[in-house]
Amino acid sequence: MGLRSSLYKVARIMGDVNAVKKGKVEKRVVRRAAGKVTGRSLGKLFK
Repeated sequence: MGLRSSLYKVARIMGDVNAVKKGKVEKRVVRRAAGKVTGRSLGKLFK
């Protein structure tokens, strides 16, 4: 695992912790799922 991917992983974990503290976990989960769907569709579109 490279440095950049490690930093992204740490940032994602920090965002998860922050969402739990603020009580906005549901919103974060929905946004992450929407981002995955969008990324997959764009990946198929520009394949």
